[in-house]
Amino acid sequence: MKAMNRITQLFNIEYPLIQAGMIWASGWKLASAVSNAGGLGLIGAGSMYPDVLREHIIKCKEATDKPFGVNVPMLYPNIEEILKIIVEEEVKIVFTSAGNPKTWTPFLKENGITVVHVVSSLKFALKAQDAGVDAVVAEGFEAGGHNGRDEMTTFTLLPIVKEHIKIPLIAAGGIATGRGMLAAMVLGADAVQIGSRFVASEEASSHINFKQEVVNAKEGATQLTLKELAPVRLIKNKFYNDVQELYKTAPTAEQLKELLGRARAKKGMFEGDLEEGELEIGQIAGLIHEIKPAKQLVEEIITEYIEVKQIIATL
Repeated sequence: MKAMNRITQLFNIEYPLIQAGMIWASGWKLASAVSNAGGLGLIGAGSMYPDVLREHIIKCKEATDKPFGVNVPMLYPNIEEILKIIVEEEVKIVFTSAGNPKTWTPFLKENGITVVHVVSSLKFALKAQDAGVDAVVAEGFEAGGHNGRDEMTTFTLLPIVKEHIKIPLIAAGGIATGRGMLAAMVLGADAVQIGSRFVASEEASSHINFKQEVVNAKEGATQLTLKELAPVRLIKNKFYNDVQELYKTAPTAEQLKELLGRARAKKGMFEGDLEEGELEIGQIAGLIHEIKPAKQLVEEIITEYIEVKQIIATL
């Protein structure tokens, strides 16, 4: 796949495939491995203190001479410090999420940074375009982790957004294979962003217990919940069951926050507590059966994409 499209040109990468910047999974090892394989690796800043992020950026620059980026949830309490570090370390690509793109896009653009914003609806896609971002990621509610409230599926969201925006479009949510990548491209995507499949990679910084739980997950293993706080898709474990029991009492948002507590995601995904931790993963986990090196995952996805595209061309 050497033909350039809007996303490969924008990022100067070989394949229109982006590894999502996931909390507790996307450190420098994963990001550099995906970038070295021809995709775009992203460091997930959402679970990193500022000094930790700087360390990951420095190590990523040492591990690859290819483009990579940083994903920044804008609800981050140290957002100003985080963005200052990104500018100081001369990161050239930033994916923003969970906030208003108008707030920081001008600052990033002024510093020569390519900006992409993650959206869950057409309304937010248009706002991101108006804010001056270079591309948007349209993420369906099949995706793992924090999600949109409207429960728009990727295959519904993609063509709707495509119809109304002019900037490049990246598809996310429920994509883990070359076939899924091709389907997203047919519906108008210029590239795909893949998260869950890379959680079950050797280089992901998530705990081996969590990786194995993803591999073991079957159809229906995940659920979108906690909409009163911030919708999140996670594996049904003891913590999830505790949430459902609390729902039977018609809890307030404060009661839900009390049950959630602090560092619940870290406990599950980084420390490997499969009972009390929050295990964020997408519905596509049911199609993930093995932990593999990131380079192999990129190669398999791209190879399948090309093969299936050629088969369909003959129909």
